[in-house]
Amino acid sequence: MTKRLIVVVGPTGSGKTDLSIRLAQHYGAPILSTDSRQVYRGMPVGTAQPTPAQLAAVEHHFIASHEVTDELNCGSYEVQALACLERLFASVDCVVAVGGSGLYVKALCEGMDDLPQADAAVREELARQLECEGVEALAERLRALDPVYWEQVDRRNPARVVRALEVCLQTGLPYSAQRTGRRPARPFSIVKIGVDLPREELYARIDRRVDEMIARGLEAEARAMYPYRRLNALQTVGYRELFDYFEGRTGYDEAVELVKRNSRRYAKRQLTWFWRDGEVHWFAPGQLDEMIACIDSAR
Repeated sequence: MTKRLIVVVGPTGSGKTDLSIRLAQHYGAPILSTDSRQVYRGMPVGTAQPTPAQLAAVEHHFIASHEVTDELNCGSYEVQALACLERLFASVDCVVAVGGSGLYVKALCEGMDDLPQADAAVREELARQLECEGVEALAERLRALDPVYWEQVDRRNPARVVRALEVCLQTGLPYSAQRTGRRPARPFSIVKIGVDLPREELYARIDRRVDEMIARGLEAEARAMYPYRRLNALQTVGYRELFDYFEGRTGYDEAVELVKRNSRRYAKRQLTWFWRDGEVHWFAPGQLDEMIACIDSAR
Protein backbone atom coordinates (compact mmCIF):
# COMPACT_ATOMS: atom_id res chain seq x y z
CA MET A 1 0.00 0.00 0.00
CA THR A 2 1.25 3.49 -0.85
CA LYS A 3 2.34 5.47 2.18
CA ARG A 4 0.44 8.70 2.59
CA LEU A 5 1.16 12.02 4.30
CA ILE A 6 -1.88 14.15 5.14
CA VAL A 7 -0.69 17.74 5.54
CA VAL A 8 -2.97 20.09 7.49
CA VAL A 9 -2.21 23.80 7.05
CA GLY A 10 -3.86 27.09 7.92
CA PRO A 11 -3.51 30.23 10.01
CA THR A 12 -2.86 30.39 13.72
CA GLY A 13 -6.04 29.99 15.77
CA SER A 14 -7.99 28.16 13.04
CA GLY A 15 -8.33 24.86 14.92
CA LYS A 16 -5.61 22.83 13.16
CA THR A 17 -4.57 20.99 16.32
CA ASP A 18 -8.02 19.62 17.16
CA LEU A 19 -8.65 18.78 13.52
CA SER A 20 -5.34 16.95 13.12
CA ILE A 21 -6.12 14.80 16.15
CA ARG A 22 -9.52 13.85 14.73
CA LEU A 23 -7.96 12.98 11.38
CA ALA A 24 -5.18 11.01 13.05
CA GLN A 25 -7.69 9.03 15.11
CA HIS A 26 -9.76 8.32 12.00
CA TYR A 27 -6.79 6.98 10.05
CA GLY A 28 -4.91 5.42 12.97
CA ALA A 29 -2.00 7.74 12.25
CA PRO A 30 0.65 9.51 14.34
CA ILE A 31 1.12 13.28 14.07
CA LEU A 32 4.23 15.10 12.87
CA SER A 33 4.39 18.81 13.70
CA THR A 34 5.44 21.28 11.01
CA ASP A 35 5.42 24.21 13.45
CA SER A 36 8.80 25.92 13.69
CA ARG A 37 8.20 27.03 17.30
CA GLN A 38 6.25 24.16 18.89
CA VAL A 39 9.39 22.10 18.41
CA TYR A 40 11.06 23.89 21.35
CA ARG A 41 10.90 23.01 25.03
CA GLY A 42 9.91 25.58 27.62
CA MET A 43 7.42 27.37 25.36
CA PRO A 44 4.16 25.39 25.62
CA VAL A 45 1.86 28.35 26.25
CA GLY A 46 3.19 30.94 23.82
CA THR A 47 3.51 28.47 20.94
CA ALA A 48 0.11 26.84 21.65
CA GLN A 49 1.58 23.36 21.88
CA PRO A 50 -0.96 20.54 22.21
CA THR A 51 -2.18 20.05 25.76
CA PRO A 52 -1.17 16.97 27.77
CA ALA A 53 -4.59 15.48 27.03
CA GLN A 54 -4.14 16.07 23.30
CA LEU A 55 -0.64 14.60 23.38
CA ALA A 56 -2.02 11.54 25.17
CA ALA A 57 -4.77 11.09 22.58
CA VAL A 58 -2.42 10.61 19.61
CA GLU A 59 1.31 9.97 19.23
CA HIS A 60 3.05 13.27 18.40
CA HIS A 61 6.51 14.03 16.99
CA PHE A 62 8.47 17.30 16.92
CA ILE A 63 6.60 18.77 19.86
CA ALA A 64 8.96 20.05 22.60
CA SER A 65 11.65 17.87 21.04
CA HIS A 66 14.46 20.45 20.91
CA GLU A 67 16.10 22.96 23.22
CA VAL A 68 15.77 26.65 22.36
CA THR A 69 19.56 26.70 21.96
CA ASP A 70 19.39 24.11 19.18
CA GLU A 71 19.89 25.59 15.73
CA LEU A 72 16.95 24.15 13.82
CA ASN A 73 16.24 25.62 10.39
CA CYS A 74 14.31 24.50 7.33
CA GLY A 75 17.17 22.39 6.02
CA SER A 76 17.85 20.55 9.25
CA TYR A 77 14.13 20.13 9.87
CA GLU A 78 13.75 18.52 6.44
CA VAL A 79 16.49 15.99 7.20
CA GLN A 80 15.19 15.16 10.68
CA ALA A 81 11.52 15.07 9.72
CA LEU A 82 12.12 12.79 6.72
CA ALA A 83 14.11 10.43 8.94
CA CYS A 84 11.22 10.43 11.40
CA LEU A 85 8.74 9.68 8.62
CA GLU A 86 10.87 6.79 7.41
CA ARG A 87 10.69 5.27 10.89
CA LEU A 88 6.95 5.88 11.21
CA PHE A 89 6.10 4.51 7.77
CA ALA A 90 7.84 1.27 8.68
CA SER A 91 4.83 0.47 10.88
CA VAL A 92 1.95 2.67 9.64
CA ASP A 93 0.54 3.60 6.23
CA CYS A 94 -0.53 7.14 7.06
CA VAL A 95 0.93 10.10 8.98
CA VAL A 96 -0.75 13.45 9.66
CA ALA A 97 1.51 16.51 9.48
CA VAL A 98 0.15 19.73 10.95
CA GLY A 99 1.42 23.27 11.42
CA GLY A 100 1.35 26.81 10.13
CA SER A 101 5.03 27.31 9.28
CA GLY A 102 4.99 27.56 5.51
CA LEU A 103 8.69 26.97 4.97
CA TYR A 104 8.68 23.86 7.17
CA VAL A 105 5.75 22.49 5.17
CA LYS A 106 7.62 23.27 1.96
CA ALA A 107 10.78 21.61 3.28
CA LEU A 108 8.86 18.47 4.20
CA CYS A 109 6.87 18.19 0.98
CA GLU A 110 9.14 19.71 -1.65
CA GLY A 111 12.62 19.94 -0.18
CA MET A 112 14.89 22.94 0.21
CA ASP A 113 17.69 24.03 -2.08
CA ASP A 114 21.12 22.88 -0.91
CA LEU A 115 22.55 26.32 -0.17
CA PRO A 116 25.88 26.88 1.59
CA GLN A 117 26.17 27.58 5.29
CA ALA A 118 27.87 30.83 6.24
CA ASP A 119 31.10 30.79 8.18
CA ALA A 120 31.19 31.88 11.80
CA ALA A 121 32.49 35.39 11.06
CA VAL A 122 29.59 36.20 8.73
CA ARG A 123 27.04 34.84 11.16
CA GLU A 124 28.50 36.76 14.07
CA GLU A 125 28.55 39.99 12.05
CA LEU A 126 24.89 39.63 11.13
CA ALA A 127 23.92 38.69 14.68
CA ARG A 128 25.59 41.85 16.00
CA GLN A 129 23.87 44.02 13.39
CA LEU A 130 20.50 42.44 14.17
CA GLU A 131 20.94 43.09 17.89
CA CYS A 132 22.19 46.66 17.48
CA GLU A 133 20.17 47.92 14.49
CA GLY A 134 17.21 45.58 14.18
CA VAL A 135 15.78 43.56 11.31
CA GLU A 136 14.90 46.70 9.33
CA ALA A 137 18.58 47.52 8.79
CA LEU A 138 19.29 43.97 7.67
CA ALA A 139 16.36 44.10 5.28
CA GLU A 140 17.78 47.25 3.69
CA ARG A 141 21.11 45.50 3.32
CA LEU A 142 19.34 42.59 1.63
CA ARG A 143 17.60 44.98 -0.77
CA ALA A 144 20.99 46.18 -1.99
CA LEU A 145 22.35 42.66 -2.45
CA ASP A 146 19.25 40.88 -3.74
CA PRO A 147 16.31 43.14 -4.66
CA VAL A 148 14.43 40.19 -6.18
CA TYR A 149 14.30 38.22 -2.93
CA TRP A 150 13.77 41.44 -0.95
CA GLU A 151 10.44 41.80 -2.78
CA GLN A 152 9.43 38.23 -1.86
CA VAL A 153 10.64 37.72 1.71
CA ASP A 154 8.76 38.54 4.90
CA ARG A 155 11.02 41.44 5.86
CA ARG A 156 9.84 41.33 9.47
CA ASN A 157 11.12 37.78 9.89
CA PRO A 158 14.74 38.02 11.07
CA ALA A 159 15.49 34.34 10.45
CA ARG A 160 14.62 34.56 6.76
CA VAL A 161 16.34 37.90 6.20
CA VAL A 162 19.49 36.76 7.97
CA ARG A 163 19.60 33.45 6.10
CA ALA A 164 19.36 35.21 2.73
CA LEU A 165 22.11 37.62 3.73
CA GLU A 166 24.32 34.74 4.88
CA VAL A 167 24.11 33.15 1.44
CA CYS A 168 24.66 36.47 -0.37
CA LEU A 169 27.72 37.36 1.69
CA GLN A 170 29.17 33.85 1.68
CA THR A 171 28.89 33.32 -2.08
CA GLY A 172 28.93 36.85 -3.49
CA LEU A 173 25.79 35.99 -5.47
CA PRO A 174 22.12 36.89 -4.94
CA TYR A 175 20.21 34.41 -2.80
CA SER A 176 17.37 34.34 -5.33
CA ALA A 177 19.72 33.27 -8.14
CA GLN A 178 20.78 30.17 -6.20
CA ARG A 179 17.32 28.78 -5.52
CA THR A 180 16.76 26.06 -8.10
CA GLY A 181 13.18 25.16 -7.23
CA ARG A 182 13.81 21.51 -8.15
CA ARG A 183 11.39 19.25 -6.29
CA PRO A 184 12.81 15.90 -5.18
CA ALA A 185 10.60 12.84 -5.27
CA ARG A 186 9.13 11.70 -1.97
CA PRO A 187 8.51 8.00 -1.22
CA PHE A 188 4.95 8.77 -0.11
CA SER A 189 1.89 10.47 -1.52
CA ILE A 190 0.85 13.88 -0.17
CA VAL A 191 -2.63 15.32 0.36
CA LYS A 192 -2.87 18.90 1.63
CA ILE A 193 -5.87 20.09 3.64
CA GLY A 194 -6.27 23.80 4.38
CA VAL A 195 -8.35 25.19 7.24
CA ASP A 196 -9.92 28.62 6.92
CA LEU A 197 -12.88 30.54 8.28
CA PRO A 198 -14.36 34.02 7.92
CA ARG A 199 -11.87 36.72 8.82
CA GLU A 200 -13.94 38.24 11.64
CA GLU A 201 -14.37 34.83 13.24
CA LEU A 202 -10.68 33.99 12.87
CA TYR A 203 -9.57 37.29 14.42
CA ALA A 204 -12.01 36.88 17.32
CA ARG A 205 -10.64 33.39 17.96
CA ILE A 206 -7.10 34.72 17.91
CA ASP A 207 -7.96 37.44 20.44
CA ARG A 208 -9.64 34.90 22.74
CA ARG A 209 -6.68 32.56 22.47
CA VAL A 210 -4.26 35.32 23.48
CA ASP A 211 -6.44 36.04 26.53
CA GLU A 212 -6.34 32.32 27.37
CA MET A 213 -2.55 32.28 26.98
CA ILE A 214 -2.24 35.20 29.38
CA ALA A 215 -4.47 33.40 31.88
CA ARG A 216 -2.37 30.23 31.53
CA GLY A 217 0.86 32.03 32.40
CA LEU A 218 2.36 33.43 29.20
CA GLU A 219 4.02 36.27 31.09
CA ALA A 220 5.82 33.89 33.48
CA GLU A 221 6.85 31.69 30.55
CA ALA A 222 8.24 34.72 28.69
CA ARG A 223 10.18 35.81 31.78
CA ALA A 224 11.75 32.35 31.98
CA MET A 225 12.72 32.64 28.30
CA TYR A 226 14.00 36.22 28.59
CA PRO A 227 17.69 35.22 28.96
CA TYR A 228 17.38 33.53 25.54
CA ARG A 229 15.62 36.48 23.86
CA ARG A 230 18.33 36.92 21.20
CA LEU A 231 17.95 33.37 19.92
CA ASN A 232 16.00 32.68 16.75
CA ALA A 233 13.52 30.51 18.66
CA LEU A 234 12.38 33.57 20.63
CA GLN A 235 11.90 35.85 17.63
CA THR A 236 8.25 34.96 17.95
CA VAL A 237 4.93 36.76 18.36
CA GLY A 238 3.89 36.63 21.99
CA TYR A 239 7.41 36.76 23.34
CA ARG A 240 8.88 39.77 21.55
CA GLU A 241 6.04 42.01 22.74
CA LEU A 242 6.42 40.89 26.34
CA PHE A 243 10.19 41.30 26.17
CA ASP A 244 9.59 44.94 25.20
CA TYR A 245 7.29 45.25 28.22
CA PHE A 246 9.94 43.76 30.51
CA GLU A 247 12.45 46.31 29.19
CA GLY A 248 10.09 49.23 29.77
CA ARG A 249 9.41 50.01 26.13
CA THR A 250 5.68 49.41 26.46
CA GLY A 251 3.07 49.02 29.18
CA TYR A 252 1.46 45.71 30.05
CA ASP A 253 -1.92 46.39 28.43
CA GLU A 254 -0.23 47.69 25.29
CA ALA A 255 1.96 44.59 25.11
CA VAL A 256 -1.08 42.31 25.28
CA GLU A 257 -2.85 44.28 22.56
CA LEU A 258 0.29 44.09 20.42
CA VAL A 259 0.37 40.32 20.83
CA LYS A 260 -3.20 40.19 19.52
CA ARG A 261 -2.52 42.58 16.66
CA ASN A 262 0.67 40.86 15.57
CA SER A 263 -0.97 37.44 15.83
CA ARG A 264 -3.71 38.62 13.48
CA ARG A 265 -1.11 39.98 11.08
CA TYR A 266 0.80 36.71 11.24
CA ALA A 267 -2.40 34.80 10.42
CA LYS A 268 -2.92 36.99 7.37
CA ARG A 269 0.63 36.28 6.16
CA GLN A 270 0.11 32.55 6.70
CA LEU A 271 -3.03 32.60 4.59
CA THR A 272 -1.29 34.53 1.84
CA TRP A 273 1.48 31.92 1.80
CA PHE A 274 -0.80 28.87 1.73
CA TRP A 275 -3.26 30.36 -0.78
CA ARG A 276 -0.39 30.40 -3.28
CA ASP A 277 -0.17 26.61 -3.03
CA GLY A 278 -2.54 25.20 -5.63
CA GLU A 279 -2.31 21.72 -4.07
CA VAL A 280 -4.21 22.74 -0.92
CA HIS A 281 -7.87 21.71 -0.62
CA TRP A 282 -9.67 24.27 1.55
CA PHE A 283 -12.36 23.56 4.15
CA ALA A 284 -14.01 25.10 7.19
CA PRO A 285 -12.82 23.58 10.51
CA GLY A 286 -16.06 21.63 11.01
CA GLN A 287 -16.07 19.93 7.61
CA LEU A 288 -14.39 16.73 8.80
CA ASP A 289 -16.48 14.39 6.65
CA GLU A 290 -15.77 16.44 3.54
CA MET A 291 -12.06 16.43 4.35
CA ILE A 292 -12.04 12.65 4.75
CA ALA A 293 -13.87 12.23 1.45
CA CYS A 294 -11.29 14.46 -0.25
CA ILE A 295 -8.39 12.54 1.28
CA ASP A 296 -9.87 9.16 0.35
CA SER A 297 -10.55 10.26 -3.23
CA ALA A 298 -6.89 11.22 -3.61
CA ARG A 299 -5.69 7.67 -3.05
